[in-house]
Amino acid sequence: MTSTTTQSHPVPAPSTRERIERTRAAIAENGWSGLVVLDGADIRWLTGLSSSNAAVVVTPDRIVVATDFRYVAEAAARGLEVAKIEQSMWQDLGRVAGELAGGGALAYPPSGLTHRAFLQFTDSLPDNVTLRAVDGVVQRLRVIKDADEIARIRRAADLLEGAYDLVANLGLAGRTEADVAWSIERHLREAGATALSFESIVAGGGNGAFPHHTPGSDTIATDTLVTVDIGCVVDGYCSDCTRTFAVGSPSSDLLAIYDLTLRAQQASLAAVQPGAAGRDIDAIARDMIAEGGHGEHFGHGLGHGVGMQVHEAPRLARTSDDVLAPGMIVTVEPGIYVPGLGGVRIEDLVVVTADGHDVLTNYTKDLVHA
Repeated sequence: MTSTTTQSHPVPAPSTRERIERTRAAIAENGWSGLVVLDGADIRWLTGLSSSNAAVVVTPDRIVVATDFRYVAEAAARGLEVAKIEQSMWQDLGRVAGELAGGGALAYPPSGLTHRAFLQFTDSLPDNVTLRAVDGVVQRLRVIKDADEIARIRRAADLLEGAYDLVANLGLAGRTEADVAWSIERHLREAGATALSFESIVAGGGNGAFPHHTPGSDTIATDTLVTVDIGCVVDGYCSDCTRTFAVGSPSSDLLAIYDLTLRAQQASLAAVQPGAAGRDIDAIARDMIAEGGHGEHFGHGLGHGVGMQVHEAPRLARTSDDVLAPGMIVTVEPGIYVPGLGGVRIEDLVVVTADGHDVLTNYTKDLVHA
């Protein structure tokens, strides 16, 4: 069974109320009676609640968090109406959502349900509710960051500059990749980060040819390049940045791909502005790298959105249909990865402004010898 209690005090924070109203506008636009929200980041954005076991039902006049005993008090303290889950999340959620929808069309995200969960959920819905399978409703609202969100991401990006100063001064030759990665994590934690956005990438020498190399016991050699891709979380928001360092005297081939990657990064970065298409910005860097003879060595997309999650919409990629707008935050990160030689990636984190863009990651892109 479930029990639902309405909390009159306190009320949700202003940012939460504004986000709820934006979600209700999407519900009204589509003619739904309600929307079920399951993704943890969507729930956190919408309500401020971080939970490992929660769902939210939004209707034109109510918003209810369905969660278990562990999170009931916290949700209520945020001014939210709570349905306490006593038995099965999915059976209880079906009853709550059905009651709130009151008939009509109930939108839900099919990607958030296993087959078993879907059966339990639908078994509890009343017959007068019609389901609408729709993914990404709240995620699309999250694409445009407000001033507070941008400030949080900026703070997370600012911490990376000190981490790169650390890398530059460590003396990389002879250190293991794992030791460098641990030094970065320790620095970011001590500087105020609550977590890493992802496990740091430290890829020296030939390992630089692997875009998502996992740092291990390999010792960083001299006369090579080392790619360092890092990010951290501050106040619930992520940052992401990549720089490539020189150790000793890298070969002319390595220096050439560094120069080509940098030029491609700068050219595509300059194109970030409102109205620009993600695929067109990607093409700028991709065409330059192909003309330089390394088209086959740049296989991933140029960039992705960053916010509560380190990978979210919009995308800068060949297949992207996204068009940039003020408040979006994206990475711009071309790379060249040559098997047997090494690799280069240079990445900035950028917020789209009304008249262009603002780069949030300001560590130098000149080739630093570490």
